[in-house]
Amino acid sequence: MPAAQTVRLAEQRADTAAHSITAAFGGRLLGLPGTHLGAVRAPQPLPRGVGPWHYWWQAHYVDVLVDTGLRSRAPVAGADPVALAEQVVRTIRIRNAGRYTNHYFDDMAWLALAVLRLDTLPGPPRGNKPRHQRAREALGRALRSGHTQDLGGGVYWNRARNFKNTPATSPAALYFARTGERERAQELVDWLNATLLDRSTGLYYDGVRQGAENAPPALERAHFTYNQGPVLGALLELGGNANLGRAADLVRAVSRNLVHNDGGTPLLRTHGSGDGGLFTGILCRYLAEAAAAPTLDAGSRRTAGALVTELADRFWKGRAERNNLAVFPSDPRSTADETYPPGTGVELSTQLQAWMVLEAALRVTRLETDPQDT
Repeated sequence: MPAAQTVRLAEQRADTAAHSITAAFGGRLLGLPGTHLGAVRAPQPLPRGVGPWHYWWQAHYVDVLVDTGLRSRAPVAGADPVALAEQVVRTIRIRNAGRYTNHYFDDMAWLALAVLRLDTLPGPPRGNKPRHQRAREALGRALRSGHTQDLGGGVYWNRARNFKNTPATSPAALYFARTGERERAQELVDWLNATLLDRSTGLYYDGVRQGAENAPPALERAHFTYNQGPVLGALLELGGNANLGRAADLVRAVSRNLVHNDGGTPLLRTHGSGDGGLFTGILCRYLAEAAAAPTLDAGSRRTAGALVTELADRFWKGRAERNNLAVFPSDPRSTADETYPPGTGVELSTQLQAWMVLEAALRVTRLETDPQDT
């Protein structure tokens, strides 16, 4: 197939996901003009703003709208994707009682990364400051407060301050690396390597919990796909021989340990529904960055890209068409009709995951057809 046609097919897949998910899940908060939020499930049984809303899912909704806006300002479900992302950020603050911050440091790190990326795109001017300066300042202060020397370093998971983990520390490290606090970012990466790196697999454990009274800290030894992604992003952002060597090792570790060997082809695992429905989409965002990183060795770049495109192909082949919109499975080894039988509700998290993967695959496909396109 000609390269231009291959890229166009990848664009069409990503466009389908963007339109379908925004149309099915996006809408106003309690009908308020100028607001936009993703419903937790579709069809939505309650008005947006009633019941659970999952702050961090919304942060990733912003991030994937930015993915779309970076490549095209064509309307998504009738609206500019960047304008929609702006509305989601504003609506998160409204829904969150007028604050950008919340109880969970990992949630705040994801939103900080999303608004930082959003500010790279053209949008309504706000004087000489970035459009989301207030959000970035509030979230940055919160993340700094969660970074202490208790348990040797790292960032707490939440304000209970008894558990430090990879899902809070690694996106915080990436945020600090991208905003100029490189020493802090490197300190967090060094803590992850010293405390949560599983030397037997090359993957990162989930976290370390403060022991009761005089008990020693306890490792949470789970290996989740999304934990590896932002660590990879931070390593690439910081650069240097040690970090890039660790990044290459991490790509190989993912390809060995977080896959199904489906017919001899490595296929990334997913983690079901709920919060886990986002996990492997997050990993793919950073695998696509690895595939595009000129500082990473060619073998690692190819491995990272192949993991992304294989998963994207499986999600696309497993989709269902309902009411002229695509629905994607949560597990690439199944179909959407198996994951979500007709007539049942579909979760936002799993659909955002598929959208992230298809956007990541488009980036990889462009790289494969034009290596200069990063």
